[in-house]
Amino acid sequence: MKRIFIILIVTTSCLASALSQKESNVINLTKADFLINVFNYEKNKDWKYEGSKPCIINLYADWCRPCKEMSLILEEIAKTYKDKIIVYKIDTDKERELFRALGLGRSIPTFIFVPVNGIPAVVKGAIPKGQIELRINRFLLE
Repeated sequence: MKRIFIILIVTTSCLASALSQKESNVINLTKADFLINVFNYEKNKDWKYEGSKPCIINLYADWCRPCKEMSLILEEIAKTYKDKIIVYKIDTDKERELFRALGLGRSIPTFIFVPVNGIPAVVKGAIPKGQIELRINRFLLE
C-alpha cells in the first residue's frame, strides 16, 4: 500500500510538472521587450511599429476573470495564426509603467491590434473569438 501511494505521488508530480511546462504560443512582453519589438515611445514621438509581422497585444491581470477566459482564446489564436501574426501579452500589474505609458485607461482586458503598416486599433473588454479572427483577417492580414 505504501509503495502504491509513493508511485501515485511521483506520477502526479511528474504530470503536474509536464502540464506547467506546456509551451505557450503567447509571448510575455516587458517594457524593455515592448520598446524593442513593438514601439520605442522613449525614442520616437510618432508611431513606428518595430515588428516584421502584425501583432495582437493583450493587456491583462491575473486576478481578472474575463482576462483568464480571454487567455485561453488567445492561445488558440496564437496557435492558429502562428506563421502570420505574433500574439503578445502584458501583465498590467507587473508592467505598471508600460500600462500607464500606453494611456489606455484602466480597462482590462484590452487588445491592441497592430498592423505592420498603419495605426493600431484598440478594443477594450472581452470579445468573442470570432470577432478577434475577423479583426485579424480584415485589419491585420489584408
